[in-house]
Parts: sequence; structure tokens; C-alpha cells
Amino acid sequence: MKLINVGFDNAVNADRIVAVVAPDSAPIKRLMQAAKEQGRLLDATQGRKTASVIITDCDYVILSYLTADRIVGMD
Repeated sequence: MKLINVGFDNAVNADRIVAVVAPDSAPIKRLMQAAKEQGRLLDATQGRKTASVIITDCDYVILSYLTADRIVGMD
């Protein structure tokens, strides 16, 4: 199992990641809102601006303050 750092000593199992996307588009904002309402949103930003959204194969949505380039470049 390989872990990917998503900031502030938080990590995600790399095998479970489906996509790392920017939070700017309307579909991603709707996805984040739906995940929040269903209790599947994990906020790893610690109050910082969300720079990327990580979508997992088990339908969890993880918010990170790191950009997608930095997350993907860490593997």
C-alpha cells in the first residue's frame, strides 16, 4: 500500500484514488456538496483554500490545499 501526502501530515491510499481535480468547475462543486450532504466529504485543508479535490473509488471526496500537480508529482 502506497500513501500519498495530501498536506498537514494527512495521507490517502494511492491505490484508491480515481482522480485529482481542480475545485473550480460547477460539476466538481456539485460533487463536493453532494458528498458533504451524504457524509462522504473529508476536509484536509485545515482552513486553507481548497486547491484540489481527490475522488476515491469508494466515493469519498477529499479536499486538499495542495495543488493537483503537487499531489500527482509526489508518487
